[in-house]
Parts: sequence; structure tokens; C-alpha cells
Amino acid sequence: MNKKLDSVLLIDDDEANNFLNAMVLEEMSVAKKIHVRLNGQEGIDFLNQCIAGHEPLPNLIFLDINMPLVNGWEFLERLEEIDTKQKLPIVIVLLTTSLNPDDQEQAKALERISAFLNKPLSVETLKEIFAQFFDIELAV
Repeated sequence: MNKKLDSVLLIDDDEANNFLNAMVLEEMSVAKKIHVRLNGQEGIDFLNQCIAGHEPLPNLIFLDINMPLVNGWEFLERLEEIDTKQKLPIVIVLLTTSLNPDDQEQAKALERISAFLNKPLSVETLKEIFAQFFDIELAV
């Protein structure tokens, strides 16, 4: 595969999950850079750095729902404040271990959410995401 995303951002307080997800992304060679942030506030801070030109804007964000400080829903609210000015072209995939149907309904109601998936990421799931949202066929 020649086509790569500039950047993928993982926002999750679970370091083991971040490690596994980053490893799968790296093995599949889908992005030039993979960034990891441990909560929603770190994610917002990172996006503000991107907007300021310090890093390329991520093409894709994998966002956990349940995190300390700023959870996934709060991250999305703060992103909305930034987004009204910027209209950032970012695909956002919510990741969860929760079986709470309310989370899925809330995600469906938000236009900004491209997909709602269970953790951890799998090769098959990534293939679907890259084909659907980026027109990239992963040969794995």
C-alpha cells in the first residue's frame, strides 16, 4: 500500500489498549505518524497544536468514551467549539468496552461520529474503516 494517512490520533486512558492499537496501526503501515493522548483534554490540546501548525492535523481519531478528566463525550463537545470555526476534516471513531446501549444511541445522534466500535481494534475493523472513509484498500 502506497497511500498513507498523515496522522492518526488515539485518545484513550488505557495504555495497554493504546499500545495494542498503535501496534496494529504500525504493522499495517497506514499512517506516517501515530499520536497517543491519555484523555480528552490532552486530545483537545493536541488538536489546538495542529491548528497552530505545529503538527499535521490527524485524518483519523480513535476516541475512548470513558476516561478521567475529560471523557469522550466532553471531548466531542469541546471539538464542536473548535469545529464551528475550523470545520476540521477528521474521521472520528468511538471505541468502547461498554455494552451500554445509551452510548450507542448517543453516538448515532452525533453527526461528527463516523463509527462506533468495540475495543480493541482488529485488522478486519481497520480494513473496513480505511476502505469506507479513506478509499484505501489494505492488503493484510
